[in-house]
Amino acid sequence: MSVAIENFVKAIYKNGKRDNNDTKPGNIAKELGISNAAATDMAKKLATKDLLNYEKYQPLQLTKKGTKMALLVIRKHRLWEALLFKMFDMSLHDIHREAELLEHQTSDFLANKISEYLGNPKFDPHGDPIPNSNGEITTKDTSVQLSNVQEGKSYIISRLMSDDKEFFDFCALNGLKYGNTLVVSKQFSNNKMTQILINNNTIVLNQDFTSIIYVNENH
Repeated sequence: MSVAIENFVKAIYKNGKRDNNDTKPGNIAKELGISNAAATDMAKKLATKDLLNYEKYQPLQLTKKGTKMALLVIRKHRLWEALLFKMFDMSLHDIHREAELLEHQTSDFLANKISEYLGNPKFDPHGDPIPNSNGEITTKDTSVQLSNVQEGKSYIISRLMSDDKEFFDFCALNGLKYGNTLVVSKQFSNNKMTQILINNNTIVLNQDFTSIIYVNENH
């Protein structure tokens, strides 16, 4: 399949998992930087290949075949991120950018070899689950947004859901890394801000950050 098709089904899958769950062609077009007409044309084309269901003015829904394609592309992307992070200690922004290119040039055979080399990881360095070779996510996500947790408790960072360079630069400077522990010392609910203690430093984060940092309670 072409890069354009793989990116299209991946965008539908990822948008469908977000809070707004907006998979209408116009939103997918915005995500991919293409025109609304081009997105509609692509949707109609992929409907004939049984990759998605298309209805005028309705959100796009991937078929079973389309979902599997999207998850196998995501698998390759996240395996490359894990490999680049391990081998070169690249930033989270850089591994994402490079994986966007490499995912489309990677065979299932090579993806499986990378997975074996890494010890078949379940998560990438952002904390995102890595689908298995059948295009299935077998891990259960119990994480919650940092903005929604109780103050006075300890949490483990489980996911950093962004591809923004400044966000990852900030995280790197302040120890906000997948697997690290923090304490939520105060939730400023009226002002939508969260005060945390991490690495003996106190930081106040706004909702732009606390809505894309996911944590699990540290038992």
